[in-house]
Amino acid sequence: MRSERGFIFLSAVEMAGADRMAIETYGIDVLSLMENAGLRTAELAREMLGGAVGGKEVCCLVGRGNNGGDGLVAARHLHNWGARVRVVLGGAKETIRDTPGKQLAAAEKIGVETAGPDGDFGKEELLIDALLGYGSKGDPREPLATLITKANQSSAKTLAVDVPSGLDGTSGEPGNPCVEADATLTFGFPKVGFLNPKAMAHLGDLYLADISFPPNVYRFYSQETGIFQRGPVVRMW
Repeated sequence: MRSERGFIFLSAVEMAGADRMAIETYGIDVLSLMENAGLRTAELAREMLGGAVGGKEVCCLVGRGNNGGDGLVAARHLHNWGARVRVVLGGAKETIRDTPGKQLAAAEKIGVETAGPDGDFGKEELLIDALLGYGSKGDPREPLATLITKANQSSAKTLAVDVPSGLDGTSGEPGNPCVEADATLTFGFPKVGFLNPKAMAHLGDLYLADISFPPNVYRFYSQETGIFQRGPVVRMW
């Protein structure tokens, strides 16, 4: 844990504790947190696309864990708002975990196009990176490594969900490869690894989003409450 710029930055272990406190102590279930995170992601994506998404091409790169679930919620909202959304999965459908699997099923039921890791992308106006979360360590494995490399080669803007895939949320050391985002939307607390100068080239513009953590969660980590008084997303740099 580290205090900088008026914010408390947490390690991956500490962040997991904050998530667990919200879920187990205050009864805010994982699906609720995921819905909030995905909605905030979709709203920032809309802003990055100029404020209107009708007909805009968006591709969501989705991993098998809860980070991928956040991306699937964002895909669903953007589809509902009129964007042309494709989801590229970072593995076979049967490898998607239970909670994000529910989000995948919902997205497919409303008509969001999905493809496996060999799916084509790169011509979209915006990529949403939801492959790996704050707890990932080391170099990304295949097929995620190839997806990250293709994302970095794309001319599309990239929005990273919580952390750029391949970036260690605690140390800030980028793996090989690591997403080079134009913007990162992180949830609840910023991650302490973001303060590593090596992380800056991968984060882009950094935003912090409210996903409905109660004030006591912030107080537990000595974060001032009320940081979202002016809105659910705060730009940090």
